[in-house]
Amino acid sequence: MWQDEILDEIHKIREEHAESFNYDLDAMFADWQRRQSEGGREVVSLPPKRGLTTRWNGRAGDLDEDAEENSRRST
Repeated sequence: MWQDEILDEIHKIREEHAESFNYDLDAMFADWQRRQSEGGREVVSLPPKRGLTTRWNGRAGDLDEDAEENSRRST
């Protein structure tokens, strides 16, 4: 099987990071947030697009009638 050296390196780094926090997701997330804030890049938060259904909330939002009809046909 073909191996991708770059992916192998990414997996190794990810594993080392997780291990350094004893696989504690809250601690890992806090570290990612700290690194992001120290990075100096602007973080942009965009408002959610209206009328889109997300797989997480299960709501159709403000879909117009045509979009609702198409949605019903595709399921």
